[in-house]
Formats: sequence, C-alpha cells, structure tokens
Amino acid sequence: MTGGSLGLRTSSYGSLQQQFQNGFLQATQASPVLVRKPSKMLLSSSREKERLLPFICRYVGRRRVAMLLLVVLALLVFVFGSFTVNKESNITLHIGSMTPYRSDFPVFSNPLEVENSLGDNNSSGQNSSGGSDQSRAPSIPPSATITTLTDVIRSTPRLGHQCENFTLPPPPPPGSKKIGPRPCEVCYLPVEDAIASMPSSPSKSPVLQNLTYVHDENPIKTEIHGGSDFGGYPSMKQRNESFDIKESMTVHCGFVKGSKPGDRSGFDIDEADLMELEQFHEVIVASAIFGNYDNIQQPRNISEAARKNVPFYMFIDEKTEAVMKNSSDLDSSKKFGFWRIIVVRNIPYTDPRRNGKVPKLLLHRIFPNVRYSIWIDGKLQLVVDPYQILERFLWRENANIAISRHYKRYDVFVEAEANKNAGKFDNASIDYQIDFYRREENLTAYNESKLPITSDVPEGCVIVKEHIPITNLFTCLWFNEVDRFTPRDQLSFSTVRDKIMSKVSWSINMFEDCERRNFVIQDYHKGVKPPPRPRPVSPVIRHPPPLPRSIPIVRSPVKKSNRRKGERRSGQKRHRKVIAGSRDNNSF
Repeated sequence: MTGGSLGLRTSSYGSLQQQFQNGFLQATQASPVLVRKPSKMLLSSSREKERLLPFICRYVGRRRVAMLLLVVLALLVFVFGSFTVNKESNITLHIGSMTPYRSDFPVFSNPLEVENSLGDNNSSGQNSSGGSDQSRAPSIPPSATITTLTDVIRSTPRLGHQCENFTLPPPPPPGSKKIGPRPCEVCYLPVEDAIASMPSSPSKSPVLQNLTYVHDENPIKTEIHGGSDFGGYPSMKQRNESFDIKESMTVHCGFVKGSKPGDRSGFDIDEADLMELEQFHEVIVASAIFGNYDNIQQPRNISEAARKNVPFYMFIDEKTEAVMKNSSDLDSSKKFGFWRIIVVRNIPYTDPRRNGKVPKLLLHRIFPNVRYSIWIDGKLQLVVDPYQILERFLWRENANIAISRHYKRYDVFVEAEANKNAGKFDNASIDYQIDFYRREENLTAYNESKLPITSDVPEGCVIVKEHIPITNLFTCLWFNEVDRFTPRDQLSFSTVRDKIMSKVSWSINMFEDCERRNFVIQDYHKGVKPPPRPRPVSPVIRHPPPLPRSIPIVRSPVKKSNRRKGERRSGQKRHRKVIAGSRDNNSF
C-alpha cells in the first residue's frame, strides 16, 4: 500500500471523527479502535484486519444506525418490563375492569357449585317505578363453565340504577358573566334499559277512577267572562265543582259538540286521520303549528325501537298546510320526515296561540288509547330518544306528569308583569285574571311555606304525561282556565295544581329548565329575529401600526410638442456628455 492510500485512509477516519463529535458519541473520538497511529504493520496487513473487524464496527459511527440501535434496545426493555408486570397483575387488572366485587357474593371453589347455585335462578321482577328488581339473581346458561371469580363477576348483572349517584352541576355564581338559560348534563339510561323500565301496568290514580266529559250541542254563554263554543261556557259554579275530586266525575274538557273529538266538534279532523289517532300506542310524541307560525323541526338521535313503535304527530291548520304544499313539503303521504301531518279544519279560535292549547292540553281526548305522551311546542327540536325522556322524568321519579319550571321566574305575580311588559297579551285581561285569583283563590306570592314545591311558574313548552284519570283531570281544568281567561297558561298552572293537591295526594314533577334544554333545542318563531350571540371576549393584542401604503405619483399630462426629433428650442443650450478618462478627439 502506498503513502497515497494511507493519506486517503487517514482522511477517511478524520471525517468519521467529525461525525462523532457532531453527534452524541463523543467518547469514540479517542477510541483506539477508530483512530490508530499509522505503522508499517498497518500498511502491510490493513486489508486482512479490515476483513476481521465485526460488521458493527464499520457502521456504529453512523448517526442513523446508532439511533436505530438505541430504539431497538428501548423497545426490548419496554416489552420485557410490560411482560413482567402483566404476568404479576393480570388477574387484578382483569377484575378491576368488571363490576366491583360484592362482599356478600359467595365464592365457590367448584364450578359445579356455581352452576347449581346460579344457573337455575332466572326469576325477575319490577320495582315500584317499573324498573328491574335489585334482588333479581343472575342467570347463567347451563352450558357455561365458570372456573374463576372473574368469570362469576362477568356473568353478574350490574346492580342498582346507573344514574343513582348522578347530581346536577351547581348553578353559576351570581357574578358570573354566563347569564340566561343554559342546558345542563342529564343522566339517561341506554334505550334498551329505558324500555325495560316501562311499568307493566298503569299508575294508580288517587281517588278519581272514572272521568267523563260534558257534551252540549248548544252551549250558551251565561256569564260575561269565560268559555267558548268549543269549551262549552262552564259557569262559575260548575268550575268550582270540578275541583271537588270524587271517584267519578264529569267535567268540561273541550270538544263539547259532535259525536266525538274531531268530528263536527270544532277542531275537526278527517275521518282517515281519526281512525289513525284512535289506534293503541304506548308512547306518542305530538306537536302543533298554527298560522304558519313556526318551522317544523325534525327530531334527532331517535333509536330504531322508537322509529318503529313511537309515532310523531304534527297538527297544522289549513293556512300552514297551504304553505307546505306550495313549498312541496307535503304530499299525499302526509309524512314530513318523522312527522305524520294531521290537518285541522274549522279551528275554534282566531288566535293561533290559543288553538295550540287544544292539542297541548287535551291530547288524552284526541288520543283515547295512548299510555304516555310527550308534548313539545312547534318551535322545539327533539334531540333525545322518547323512551329515555320518559324513563328519566316519569318512571325513575315514580311520577305520572312532568313539566319544567321557568329558568328565572317562580312567582305568578312576577310572571304576570313580565307578560305585560313583553306584550304577550292584553294587559287588562292579564290584570283581571290575576285579580280574580287573588280575590277568589287566595293567590299569594311564592314563599318557602310551599316547599317542597319549588316554583309556581312552569316553562310549559314540554309536557311529559301518563294518561290516567288524575292527570287527565288536571289538563282538562287547566285548559278550562285558559279558555276562560288568557291563553298565557303559566298564569293559571299553579292555581289548578294547588287546588287538586289540596284534595288528593298527588303532585307534579317540576324539573330544572336546564334539563329540558338538554333534550330539546329551541328555535325562534318565523319573523322573529334571534338576538345576536355575544362574541367571546379575547385579550387585546396591540400590534405595531401598519406601514403607510406607497402613494402613487400622478404626473400631469405633458403637452405634445410639434418639434421634430433632434431640433432644439430657441435659447436652449446644448450639453455635451463627458466621459471620464477620455478627451475630445477634435481637441487636436
């Protein structure tokens, strides 16, 4: 090997040292393996030595290979450590992911004992609210083989209600910037569990067992205030008697004329639709739009079980029908998305809001063979499955009617003033109604003596109801107050509720308004411009002022001269271009 080749070799090792210094293996700079002093022996046997060096010594100095080795080493350490930990705590981790261990659950050492103890016990029951009985024993198929405690826990159903420890979040502090109504979290059961919680039999109606309704083909108005042809003009005596709860009662409840509700009674419905409404259903959802006042909102998050078994009915008047036909939203199928459209003719009132109170409060008359109903106003969109709503607000609470309370107001007098200030109805009519309740019904401002009742003012756009005699009576008498006084049903709600509660052991589940806003989304009426949403306040960031834009130079137009090219004007001096370092050739 020549010296020239040695020089190349040394230069090659020198570049390798520079790579190591720039990397993380600085210690190899002084390594005798990588940097060796040139000698005669190295010159004579360098090729043989190079063949004997391990493959790793050639590439260990390269940065990518070194990083790859470190990654492989770390991966081996991680796999080995995970295997050791998993081997020691496999049973603990597996059991921890299942239902918590119960101290009263028997531990069997023989799988046959487990099958004999649990496999034959398949009894099931329902609690008072219709849910599964907590004493129900788990059922295990005879072919199953249980060998460990983990298998026993896996086969054991979860006991207790899944939402029993759930609590509503606290309200925002008084000084919070977030004011106004807001939705809050609600714990719903899965749809399958909610359906399984449905009571197998109707709830018991206190005292009242048989409720019938007044029929009068020629109603006569005998008093100045109160009533209509549709409602039958009940006298003040009849009104007071309707609050005397008995086992059998007959009261005014709309539809006083005609053979049946919807047939020549005012609020008339086509015969084909009446046959549909008389079918038996366990659960229905209903809404209404009159006077083309709202846009129909399509429900969301509806389960397959509800799609098959829960019909959605939307009542509209002929004005709304004409608009829907013009926009091709309504055809001969009378279906619009989820909703089955029911057209109402010969509506009883000129006020669309008062017409809307007929299906809202008298669903039990329109649907005589329905167990449960969910009413939502036409401006609302349902976003939770109906079975989950019924389980949460009726079955879980052992209630038969539920309505949310107002998010802000809980006193009827305050609500009346708010209605007058907002122009919701004629102020004189509102004053007459409140004065009547104060004078005749001893209406007082809400106070703590009414506890556990927490509010006298509902947010009446959603009503969840079981159709039993006592709840049907409540909505009948509530409708009679709306028919007699103003259509502002929030003003008459507490009077009807308190008068019935003073006679029988019965109450209404008034839940938080933020819970209602969890399962319905509120839209605005047609023609009503929603208030602008407040923009989030962001920190002020001061930027330097922008540079001034360059101002374009506008030159005035130059007058074109008639002189020929090369000609001079009179009096103009001719300048000669002088180039540095040169002289004029004519100087000589």
